[in-house]
Parts: sequence; structure tokens; C-alpha cells
Amino acid sequence: MYDVIVIGGGAAGLGGALTLGRARRSVLVIDSGQPRNAPAKGVHVYLTREGMSPLDLLAAGRDEVAGYGGEIMTGTVTAVEKAGGRFRVVLGDGATVEAARLLVTTGLVDELPAVPGLAGRWGREVLHCPYCHGWEVRDQPIGVLATGPMSVHQALMWRQWSDDVTFFVHDRPDPGDEAREKLAARGITVVEGEVTGVEVTDDRLTGVRLADGRVIPRQAIAVATRMTARAGFLADLGLETAELEMGGHVMGTYIPADPSGATSVPGVWVAGNVTNLVDQVISAAAAGVRAAAAINGDLINEETEAAVTARRVYRAHGDHDSSTPEEFWDARYGQSTRLWSGDPNVGLVREAADLPPGRALDLGCGEGADAIWLASRGWRVTAADVSGVALDRAAVHAEKAGVAESIDWQRHDLDLSFPEGRYDLVSASYLHPPAKRSWEKILRSAAAAVAPGGVLLVIGHTGWPSWEAERGTGTHFPTPQEVFDDLEPAAGEWEPLVGEEFERAQNGLDGRHGTRKDYVLKLRRLR
Repeated sequence: MYDVIVIGGGAAGLGGALTLGRARRSVLVIDSGQPRNAPAKGVHVYLTREGMSPLDLLAAGRDEVAGYGGEIMTGTVTAVEKAGGRFRVVLGDGATVEAARLLVTTGLVDELPAVPGLAGRWGREVLHCPYCHGWEVRDQPIGVLATGPMSVHQALMWRQWSDDVTFFVHDRPDPGDEAREKLAARGITVVEGEVTGVEVTDDRLTGVRLADGRVIPRQAIAVATRMTARAGFLADLGLETAELEMGGHVMGTYIPADPSGATSVPGVWVAGNVTNLVDQVISAAAAGVRAAAAINGDLINEETEAAVTARRVYRAHGDHDSSTPEEFWDARYGQSTRLWSGDPNVGLVREAADLPPGRALDLGCGEGADAIWLASRGWRVTAADVSGVALDRAAVHAEKAGVAESIDWQRHDLDLSFPEGRYDLVSASYLHPPAKRSWEKILRSAAAAVAPGGVLLVIGHTGWPSWEAERGTGTHFPTPQEVFDDLEPAAGEWEPLVGEEFERAQNGLDGRHGTRKDYVLKLRRLR
């Protein structure tokens, strides 16, 4: 699970991903590898990158994003689903990834008139934007193919780059006397008749062919396309496109958003041509930066609210003066030289004993008994806990056990930060998050950290210990099925291996013998 998934790896997407990476967010960019400007020889009016190949620009951008820890994935997104407080992104091959926020920068698709040969020259001599391509065809014979009421304006613009401009009425209504007067005043020739094709000689456009057989010599053709936002995969979120009208003509579709890029669906931002049809490369990149900053700010607000909630919950316990989870657990561990038995959890020993050693993640490692047991069996372990006191103590125990070099101790409040990487085993034994929302977030982060073929092992309590049974009123402990449901797994994502409750012996703090009922949930990731 990522903080942010960026769908679309063009200038807007990479600009956003770079900003998020520098903000120390976990970010994944998913790109289909089909940039709109791929046919063009160069990117223009992009300060310091003038004339650079579009593909070279994107390659450099991907390298910069990766330099800050961002991940790039080639794939096509087919659907996006809301899963609790996060988003599940479905790819064309059936794989899924999840994130707390989405930045959609998929751009648009240009729909050209159905004139034979036109699409094959798109991005070469068939052009749309004089600011992007006008300099390259300056002083050449240019044709403007009418597609709507704005085509006259387009012809007047292209006249800035050449004094040899021809306006092809094609199949559109007569432009009218006022428009003809403007065109004539600027020396723009108006040609009647339907355009039926283009002439190409030695792989260069040389003319425009009309239905009556005439060929008008031209070296470039300007055409206003219908621009359609690539946004069909967002339908399940209820995020719909709107039509952009200019001069009474629909220019295309886009996703409405506020100035920061926030859409009507909380948690989803857009940037670039998918929301602004006239954005050029440099302005699309800037829009991605702006949206990413807004996303980071939104995440900060959410994390702050979670921290405040956790602080209030811990303070409400009333049996300590600490105000945060770190302070609470540091104080708890500081009350004695050893809080737990020093033995590994019986559920872990039972379920992990036969697993081949690899990389393991131990969440809520406490004084390190589970991590040390795994390391002694050949595992490379990352062990995380909120308490620095517990981690220092665990490191000493690992040194004495001779496995210190096999364990990386990391301090994390798992509700706010999470160890990086993918693991062959992720174990979460008896975690104590302050609220169900925190538990679900940690659980899903744990699941996302399991590598394909790896195992997720979750162990917890199903009730109070026998000597505190009277405390059970009004308290709900989850079943293995409920824990599995909290994962909201996609179909075919996990293979259940074990899901059961068991009873074990446990002594109370006063030494009384008793029992406790626990559960174990063991799953294997299939993909």
C-alpha cells in the first residue's frame, strides 16, 4: 500500500511524483507507455528543455522520481475501487495496488477528422498547437482544416508563423461574410470542397487532396482535434467528465477540479490535460507539482488528526501521565527490566517453524523474542516497535543470542510510519493500536508488505484472560474471519492457510495461573 498512486507517467504525473518523493511519501507511478506527444520530435516552450525529445524528457523524469524512492510501473489501469478509506487500483493483468490518495494524470486522446492519411502524419506535419509547433513550420505553406466554429480563429493564429495559409472549409458550414473578411484581410486563402486525403512524397506531406481531384500544395496541416479525457476507469468512483464548449462547439471532455486539482471525490486529484485540455508540457508539470503539494497537505492533516486521537485515547486510560503511544509504551517498558517472558509467541513458532528462511518483518516486536527466534533460524529480520526502550532492550538480547547482525531494529508508530520493503513473512502478534481505524490501516499496510508467495501471519486475542473475564462486557474481540474481512482482499489475492482460535496458558501479573483464548490467521499471497 502506498501513500499515493499516480496514474499516468507524463509530465504532470512525474512532476507530482517527484514532489511527493521529496516529501518522503511512498509513491507509485503507473504508466501505459503511450504519451500523447510521442510522435513529436521535440518538446517546446519548456524552459531549459527546449527541443528535447519527449521520450528523453520522460526518461529523465523517471530517473529523478526513482532517485527519491518513487516506483515506476508499466501497466494499464482498468478500474479504481473505493476500499474503506483507501483506493484499490486494478490493472489490466488483474493485479491490484492500493493507496491512501490518487493523482490522475492520464491526459487525453486526440480524435482527428476521418480524413484518410491524416492520422498517419499526426505529430509530424499534422499539428494542433502553433505555440508547440509553429516555429518548426514557419514560412512554410500551411493548411488549416476546419473542424468547428473556432477554426477561423485557428487560421488567424497560424498566420503569425507563415504568410502562406490556406483555410479548408471541408465539410463544415460556410464561415460567413465577417469571417471571410477577416481571413481575406490577413491574406488567408479560403478553399471550398471536401478534403478526401493528403499527398505524401518521400515520407513528407506535400499536399491536400479534394473531392473534385484538386491537390493544394501544403507542407503542414493544422487541425483542431476533439480532445477526450482518459478517465473511463474512474467510473466506479462516480467521477464523471464534463464537456468543454468554446464558441458553441464542444472541444472535448475533462474532469472538473478546483485550482489545486481536487475532484468531487475526496482523495482523488487530477493534473495536466485530463483536467485542462490546453495545458502544455511545462504547465502540466507545474500542475502536477501543485496537486502533489495539496495531496501531501491533506495527508498531513489526516495524520495529525490520527495522532490527536491516539493522544486522547492514551490519556483517557487514566493510569499514566503519558500523552502519546511512544511515551506510554516507553513508560510501560521502563517499569521493569523485562515485561514479557522472553520466549517467542507459541503461534509464531507453530506456524513459521516449517517456512523456509528469507526476509521477515516483525511488527510490534517488543523486547525482541520473536525476531530473535526467527533470526536464529536463518531469517533476515526487520523488527519494528513504537518503544525505543523496548528496541534498545531487544538489541541487547539479540547481541547475547548471537544474532544481532541478522536483525534491523526500527522505531515506528505503525499508524504514522511503516517499514519499507517486501517480505517473505510479515508477522503481527498482539498489536495494540488505539482504535479500529488504526488497526485496519496497519493490517492493510502489513498485507501490502508481503511479497508474492510470502506469508502474512496475524495473531491476537479473542477475549480477556480467564482471571479478568468480568471485563468482557461491551468489549469486542475479532475473529479470524473478521480480521480477514478487514483486509478487504481482492479475489484470488490470498490463499488462506490457517484461520482458527486456540487456548493457551497465561499467568496474570500477580502470578495467578490462567488461560487465554487467541486466534491465528495465516495467509499466503498469490500475486
